[in-house]
Amino acid sequence: MDRGKKSSKLLVNKNSKNHMDLQDIIRESALPFLPAKSLHRCTGVCREWKLQISTPFFAHNQSYSFRDVSGFFCQSPSGTPSFVSLNRMAYGVPDPSLKFLPEPVDIRCSSNGLLCCQGRTGYRAYYICNPVTQKWKKLPEPTANHGTDPAVVLVFEPSLLNFVAEYKLVVAFASDLDGFEFEIYSSTDGFWRISAEISFGKMKLLPRTGVHVNGVVYWSSSMGRIFSFDLSCERSTFIYNNGCSSLGAVNGKLHTACVQGLKLSVNELSNAYANTMQMNSSTKTWQAKHAVTLNFPVPDLYPRSYDKETVLFLGGDMVVMRFEKKLISYNMKTKEFTEVFTEEDTPSRMVPYVNSLVEI
Repeated sequence: MDRGKKSSKLLVNKNSKNHMDLQDIIRESALPFLPAKSLHRCTGVCREWKLQISTPFFAHNQSYSFRDVSGFFCQSPSGTPSFVSLNRMAYGVPDPSLKFLPEPVDIRCSSNGLLCCQGRTGYRAYYICNPVTQKWKKLPEPTANHGTDPAVVLVFEPSLLNFVAEYKLVVAFASDLDGFEFEIYSSTDGFWRISAEISFGKMKLLPRTGVHVNGVVYWSSSMGRIFSFDLSCERSTFIYNNGCSSLGAVNGKLHTACVQGLKLSVNELSNAYANTMQMNSSTKTWQAKHAVTLNFPVPDLYPRSYDKETVLFLGGDMVVMRFEKKLISYNMKTKEFTEVFTEEDTPSRMVPYVNSLVEI
């Protein structure tokens, strides 16, 4: 009988040890890969998880590990921002209207959990904020006039070595010399700087098309070409486009996407300098990656005609399209279409957002 009791006690201790090992594995290896809203619910699991999630080191680790697009900040002209979640159980922010900022703002762009907004009063200051933590920073007044709808791109790449977010704000603005100049704000330096680069030409950059891919910022233009600005050498150039105005980063490379007829096309930039090569070269600027027939279960999703803003977002494994008042996402890995949401009033501006705990 004594031996039986001892064996039972050993079994309990072994199960308890396995339980603790599993708990440690989840805490250390799984939690950092969850979005902020899910982590908020996880704080109620136990005291250890709550303490773990509330530490600055965990927030830093999560901002590096989790980079999935979680939803879109939406806004109509002069309206209040709102947030559309791609998964309401997993993704969300406490105040989608951004009323924690000191003044009403217009949303401009985002990057890996940071959101860039612009005030509507005074010199129309830029604000960099994290809507999850509701922390923000007001940037100093730029030297140049960026206009009422600036071509601005926020550049933030999380790093394990930097516990405080280091980011840049890149703005292309109209030059007095009949072209474009560039003003750059660096969070490391804390001030604005106008680049020596000037790009001459009369084409207009499309402000809300800007993306950052591997140290280069790209915009679509009104003349159908893509405008690029290399941040390392601060040089600009044009790339011949393939008819698609929606730009995005997929697997570290620039991609374009567009809807033509009932087909979604996604192309990869294979060689930006193909047009400079010798005649009869087989090298192409763009390589087709996806050509998908739109096959939705609801027939009335098909519009009669498509404009250039049908594709709202391209990045990672996802393409998000707008069809009248419906948002449809396409996963390039699983090849599945999903209806994201339907709203009465379709917003004119939609900015992708990552549900991150990144510290400013």
